Amino acid sequence: MMPDTGEFTLTDAERDLLPSAADVSHYAAHGWYLSGKLLDDDETGALLAASERFYAGERDRVLPVRPPNLAYWEPGDGPVQRHNDYIHYESAEIARILRKPVIGAVAARLARASEIRVFQATLIYKPPASGEITNLVPWHADRHYWQTCTSERMLTAFIPFHDCGVEMGTITMADGSNQWPDIAADDSTRHFAQRDRDELDAIVQETARRSGAQVTAVPMVIPKGHMSFHSCLVYHGSGHNVSGRPRRAISLHLQDGENRWRPFRRPDGSQVVYNHDVVVRRTPEGTPDYGDPEYCPVLWRG
Repeated sequence: MMPDTGEFTLTDAERDLLPSAADVSHYAAHGWYLSGKLLDDDETGALLAASERFYAGERDRVLPVRPPNLAYWEPGDGPVQRHNDYIHYESAEIARILRKPVIGAVAARLARASEIRVFQATLIYKPPASGEITNLVPWHADRHYWQTCTSERMLTAFIPFHDCGVEMGTITMADGSNQWPDIAADDSTRHFAQRDRDELDAIVQETARRSGAQVTAVPMVIPKGHMSFHSCLVYHGSGHNVSGRPRRAISLHLQDGENRWRPFRRPDGSQVVYNHDVVVRRTPEGTPDYGDPEYCPVLWRG
């Protein structure tokens, strides 16, 4: 990532793209927000080109160690849905674009935070294969995988490199589920790819029932250069890509400046370890530093 200069400014045109008070209220109630055009065509084109170079083997730097639950597609994995964590660390060009201040400024307003840092960034490629089981992403809430974080204001920007609609298997929200009680099972810290889809669907249905609600799926129809933002508390997923073209995107996970590491144990007593815990620097107290600028740089402050 580029160094943090401590200077974060917006143009007048970018200020006009910030969420309004009504938008912030909608996000709080529903758990999601669709932005205006935050990236121009040159920037989305650069993301696409950089992702192709990455898939061809180009790296500006590589992780010093391999974390225990790293999502990292390699050519030998075949034509499945691709996920590559830490793309903001390994690709300088992608990092440069993700550091655009207006992205952090939008997130800060939605999260009601004075500072926004990167938490994780994952490059995603959903192949145009209607029968590919890995293309189906079941309902899940990111907070369940971020139990070593103190914050519940964390959020994600989903950034497609092209127009992204239902036919491409766009990200889809369970509307308002950020307001539901959490009845996740004891093993909720396990990633959705490691769990049974029917079990996850049953959890969402039961959570909605206890809240007196129904599961209302809202697919995010996202024009090129726009992006969706969703709360870490909202259930979301995605379907098959039947468009005939690959769906290319980045999930940019973001944390407010107050977020810190905390110890978290499963019911069996085992310690939850997030991937950062083995790569980031340590605080003076010896705990993982989720503010390490090498992996979690500041996107916005102000």
